[in-house]
Amino acid sequence: MRTFLFLFVVLFLLAPARNAFFDEKCFKLNGRCVNSCRKNEELVALCQKSLKCCLTLQPCWKSKDD
Repeated sequence: MRTFLFLFVVLFLLAPARNAFFDEKCFKLNGRCVNSCRKNEELVALCQKSLKCCLTLQPCWKSKDD
């Protein structure tokens, strides 16, 4: 019974399903580790497990003073 309880805790509480909230962060916590970057993202570094650290590109807006 203890073995079953231990496995239950490990599988369901300590190893949650990966989604956007649990993604591994990189590049000063601004990037995310994924298999491939999206169109609006730039590859800035490499993560563990052969993943890419992608950072969302910021649009260049003209300032009101110009």
